[in-house]
Amino acid sequence: MGPAAPAADEPGTEATGPPGSLWARMKADPQYAPEHLALEAARRLGPEAHQWAERMRSAQPGADPEALAQMAVRRFTNLARLSGAVSGATGLPGAVADVGVLAWTQSRMVLHIAAAYGRDPSAPERATELLVLMRVHKGAETARVALGVAAGRERAARLFDGAAGRPLSGVVMRLGVKLAQMAGVRAAKRVFAKIIPGAAVILGTWVNSAATKDLARRARETYRTAAPEG
Repeated sequence: MGPAAPAADEPGTEATGPPGSLWARMKADPQYAPEHLALEAARRLGPEAHQWAERMRSAQPGADPEALAQMAVRRFTNLARLSGAVSGATGLPGAVADVGVLAWTQSRMVLHIAAAYGRDPSAPERATELLVLMRVHKGAETARVALGVAAGRERAARLFDGAAGRPLSGVVMRLGVKLAQMAGVRAAKRVFAKIIPGAAVILGTWVNSAATKDLARRARETYRTAAPEG
């Protein structure tokens, strides 16, 4: 059992957030921020999840899908807790940054869970499932339509820089609300946690952990019972 401990950490070792190009895209089109994030997650994080699952199966041939999924859940739940405590930004900009990191971390977790149960984490359908599992959309069909719209609306990110000096602008608020919805966090709680000194660590870590555990449960139930991919 000794060599298995480091392997559990392999899905990731730090709470990283969305790449700058994705932030720009979401800021330019906040209405479809969750869709942009889901598309980019499948493209960018899917290969990482696939490689992780392959390494784990090779290193631990006896590990079944449930064990692999539990490794991913444990690791990314810990990262989700950190994402609410390590940001140095305060106020609304910090709130938006935090929920963006949380949504990205949760998406990473779901793709690793999918890989643990033998699904291709890079497949386009994973973006659809992310939006349904994260309760952005109630059904797969509406999620697919929204993803198609978002893919067609990708455009230059000049608005991100233009809005940087207006942290309380409607654009930033809309983006924060959309990402908070995706991450399963109440926007009001997140803003409170970033504005009130000392509340960020206590409230942020609890809210992030609870939301991430709930998502992990839904993801495991979904992929555990899903029909094998052809």
